[in-house]
Amino acid sequence: MNNIKTHCPVCNGNNTLDMTSKADKIPYFGEVMESTLLCSECGYKHSDTICLEVKEPVKYTLKISKDKLNTRVVKSQTTTLSIPELGLKVEPGPKSQGYISNVEGVINRFESAINTAMKWAEEKEIQENALKILEKIENVKTGKEKVTLVLEDPFGHSVIVDNDAKHRKLTEKEINSLNTGFITIENE
Repeated sequence: MNNIKTHCPVCNGNNTLDMTSKADKIPYFGEVMESTLLCSECGYKHSDTICLEVKEPVKYTLKISKDKLNTRVVKSQTTTLSIPELGLKVEPGPKSQGYISNVEGVINRFESAINTAMKWAEEKEIQENALKILEKIENVKTGKEKVTLVLEDPFGHSVIVDNDAKHRKLTEKEINSLNTGFITIENE
């Protein structure tokens, strides 16, 4: 475990920011580095888990219905999740985090994002479309409708843990079309 004291980027306190990091092995993710920043002066806190291993790029698909809601989903910070039948897609960004959940938890995250978007949307058409999607999500949860959950991870740390989940290696073209969430700076 590494521990460093430095200045805080929020309050500029001198040696008030504790930076702690440690490496560990976690199933499916492999070797990871967990880091925490905590300022004793202003209370600023930031935690992150970064996968250190690169595995084979992978795409998982699972037809989901009521009986698949408890299926385990391991999502890394570089994963794109989508439900094509509903037009839903979440791509990783700079603050994207990995998590372990189940299919219902993933659906609930989509549902929450749609509800937030509905609050911001002023156009009636957008709100009506969001309501239709929420209704379809409810139909999936109650078993009236089936949709496909797609998980694409260019670094291979994610998995849908179900015998019915189909998986394959991502093609080079698919990998190049995915966002990773990392900020890159290129020198020309």
